[in-house]
Amino acid sequence: MATSDVGAPRWVLDALSDVYDPCCREKGISVVDMGLLRSATVNGTHARIELMLTSGWCPFATHLLGEIEDVVLARPDVDTCDVEVVWDEAWTTDRLSESAVGKLRFLPDPAAVPDRDAFVAALRPQTEEVDQ
Repeated sequence: MATSDVGAPRWVLDALSDVYDPCCREKGISVVDMGLLRSATVNGTHARIELMLTSGWCPFATHLLGEIEDVVLARPDVDTCDVEVVWDEAWTTDRLSESAVGKLRFLPDPAAVPDRDAFVAALRPQTEEVDQ
């Protein structure tokens, strides 16, 4: 999904590109790259951010909402900010940026592996034989 698809002002995208879901921080995948940002609007000095979550059970949701609000309110031209999770649409992997897809791909595309057995054997941990 292209970040321009969310209709957010460029400064919002830039600011939220430095906010990470704790589960993806070590991989360097921001909430924007994860496709969690559904929309962002600014009317006068009020901002409204809509987020989607990858799971309704995310234990970090409250922390993430607070961090996003703090980043947006750090702008001198924003006085108030509402950050809400929306549930009328499910998050899917189609929302991931190309960068996020590359960082999250652990296995190659199956079509890129001509010899499955050799590939699996190469990844299998080697066991040492113990002399008795």
